Amino acid sequence: MNQAKREEILELYDGLRVTDVNDALDAIGLANVCIVDRSIRPLWRDIENFKHRFVGFAVTYRYLPNNTGPILESDYEKYKAEKLRSYTEDSPEKFMEVIRKGDVVVIDCYTNTDVGFSGSMNTYAWINAGAVGVVTNGGARDTDELIKQEIPVYSAYIGRGIRPGRLIADQLNIPVNIGGALVRPGDLVVADGDGVVIVPIEKVEEVAKIAWDIAGDDKAERRVQYQKAGREPDFTV
Repeated sequence: MNQAKREEILELYDGLRVTDVNDALDAIGLANVCIVDRSIRPLWRDIENFKHRFVGFAVTYRYLPNNTGPILESDYEKYKAEKLRSYTEDSPEKFMEVIRKGDVVVIDCYTNTDVGFSGSMNTYAWINAGAVGVVTNGGARDTDELIKQEIPVYSAYIGRGIRPGRLIADQLNIPVNIGGALVRPGDLVVADGDGVVIVPIEKVEEVAKIAWDIAGDDKAERRVQYQKAGREPDFTV
């Protein structure tokens, strides 16, 4: 898909909420199919400007649990060398080669070990490459910095460990299972404080049209309630 078409789709979804989109998916017969499990939540929420919200196209990547155990080097210099080797050879971030402006990094890296895959440095690099956010069934680490940097990360948990010795890279841009939802490369990812929903790329225009009808009705009624409460309208209505 060319960039002009991508931007047209992103414009269609600008301002839509997860609930609007999810209700539209219900309306076309995709109830409970494209919604990501509630355990995958935003690391932080900005209630003033909603900077934690995003919509973008999925770049998918899968990591698998390692079965060799942690790095066992008593010498620190050897440990550093082995860690670097593992990062670059065993568990590289191959998706960095394909990120385009408006993408969402979607990472399947479920593991029973304590891994904080999305950290304050590498995730910033993904954002600087053009990504608008991260969705993962794995963990995030350096979370104080991630929050301060206002990087939108939606993860299943907070982890502390690093990838070497815990995860190995599998494949780039393949269908993945994130929180019980199928995410294919190029599908649309919508995320806000209510969680994450996936729109199949072939349904994006149909869903957007219905979602805006739903959102318009909701906004009109909320404006009435604002007036009754004597509250000044804000950008949400």
